[in-house]
Amino acid sequence: MADLDEIIHQPLRLRIMAALNALPATTGLEFARLKKLTGATDGNLGAHIETLAKAGYVSVEKAFVGKKPQTTVTATAAGRGAFARHVATLQEIIIAGKPQA
Repeated sequence: MADLDEIIHQPLRLRIMAALNALPATTGLEFARLKKLTGATDGNLGAHIETLAKAGYVSVEKAFVGKKPQTTVTATAAGRGAFARHVATLQEIIIAGKPQA
């Protein structure tokens, strides 16, 4: 059985990666939308996005729309692969824990 990915396994980072992986490969989510989806505070969400970015699991694009800053977070190919492996490991754990018929 493979090991769980400690970067993704943290609950908020898992929610972030799940939200991003539900989108097409090159599509990201705005910070405000991720905040709403995860229920995180600005600072907490920012710190977890930074952790994911340092691991190469997400890319962060900052732009201005009008005069307002806009941050968009997108799962990278490496992040999508890591998330898929993490989910597969969780599925293995669930299956291994089921009583045999």
